[in-house]
Amino acid sequence: MSSTVWAITIAALLTVLAIDLTIAILRRNMETSFKEAATWTVIYVSAAIIFGISMGQWSTSQAQSEFFAGWITEYSLSIDNLFIFIIILARLKIAKSKEQLVLLIGIIMALVLRGIFIFLGAAAVERYTWVFFIFGAFLLFTALKLQGESDHEWKEGRLILWLKKRGSSPVTIALFALAFTDLIFALDSIPAIFGLTKDPYIVFTANVFALMGLRQLYFLIGGLMKRLIYLTKGLSFILAFIGVKLILEAFHGIDIHTLLGVHIPEISTQLSLVVIIGTLIITAISSLVVSGKRGSNKVDHHE
Repeated sequence: MSSTVWAITIAALLTVLAIDLTIAILRRNMETSFKEAATWTVIYVSAAIIFGISMGQWSTSQAQSEFFAGWITEYSLSIDNLFIFIIILARLKIAKSKEQLVLLIGIIMALVLRGIFIFLGAAAVERYTWVFFIFGAFLLFTALKLQGESDHEWKEGRLILWLKKRGSSPVTIALFALAFTDLIFALDSIPAIFGLTKDPYIVFTANVFALMGLRQLYFLIGGLMKRLIYLTKGLSFILAFIGVKLILEAFHGIDIHTLLGVHIPEISTQLSLVVIIGTLIITAISSLVVSGKRGSNKVDHHE
């Protein structure tokens, strides 16, 4: 992308962040209603969809597919990230009046960290094809680790315990916890999206649109946290799929197209998009059905 497109995109991002920060400050003593959160979530999701569709006009259909595959994957990972945010703020008992600003600062930190990782990742991908082997192996390791988690978990690390002993305020501790969580999720999300596109601009915009509106989404999905019981499993499968895709592409990148006499397949972006969307749909439906049955069984038991 040209420097002009980059400049316009970054300017638009800073404008949105400034507006969001202003709203958070003005409404810092107010609780966000379900209707308000739903409205803003629809606006941000619609903006991402409109942007993706428009790419087919001023870019290419391939870039359009890569954006949607990247955005959906990053948005799913961001929702998982958001569940951890909910747990952290609940355990640290952050006042409702301070949630708005704490969340916004946490999301800004996530944007900065992902921006740094995107820059480093793009430089590594451009110079070293074999880095895809590392990315792929890391995603497979992450997927395996997620399979071992039965639910969303967050444990206080040594830094958090140290801050508590020093008498740090809950808000300060929460910001450190969110920053560390952002770092961990950036390590997962950046290799994942580089497995779907090599274009730094698409990587950047997909991450930006995935993180935009998370503050409002926080107040919308709190009640869904206990119902999306298979979200982690679904994300695990998606990360494993992208990890395999990266490793296959790495072989082609170093001019190895057959292995033990078998042609190494190439996974298209379109197929990746179908797999990602299909996995999330199956995950959401099965989670809601199973959690719904469990809830009704509990009610019957109490009766």
